[in-house]
Amino acid sequence: MKDDHRSGCPINLSLEVFGDKWSLLIIRDMIFGGKRHFRELLRSQEGISSNILADRLKMLVDEGMLTKTDDPTHKQKAIYSLTEMTIALVPIMAHLGAWGRLYLPVSEELSIRAELMETGGPDLWSRFMDELRHEHLGLTLDGPPRVRATLQAAYEDVVARKARESVVA
Repeated sequence: MKDDHRSGCPINLSLEVFGDKWSLLIIRDMIFGGKRHFRELLRSQEGISSNILADRLKMLVDEGMLTKTDDPTHKQKAIYSLTEMTIALVPIMAHLGAWGRLYLPVSEELSIRAELMETGGPDLWSRFMDELRHEHLGLTLDGPPRVRATLQAAYEDVVARKARESVVA
C-alpha cells in the first residue's frame, strides 16, 4: 500500500483508493458480475479503455483491494480476486445503488439488482459477502451460493419482459 497520502482523513484515504469511477466500476463488475479476467472487465458497458483498465487493476492490487494470480487454465491470463477489504464494500455499493435509484434517471433493468440489494438489507448483504468470501478467498460456505444468481435472474427477467413488451408495442 502506498504511504504518500494527502491527509489522514478516512474519507480522503478511501477516495484515494477507490474514488475514481473506473475503480468503482471494476469493483462493481467483480462483485455483481462475477468478472475475474482482464478481458471480461474490458467488456464493461461503460467502455473502459485497456490502458485505463490495466492501470486501475495494478493500483487496486497495489492497494490491497485485489489480488492477482496466474490462471492455471491459460498461461497468458491472470485471475483477479477480491480481498476482504473490498468484499466489505458490499453495503456501501448497496447504498450507492439505492441512492442512485432514488435520485437519478436509472433504467429498470440496470437498477433491479440495486432494488433487491436495498430491500434485502443487511441480511442479504451478509449472505452475499459470505458467497464472495467463498468465491474469492476460498472460505467455506454454508449452503449453495444464491445471491448473485438471484440478482442475475431478476435482471434477466426484466430484460425478457421488456423485450416481450417491445414486440407487442
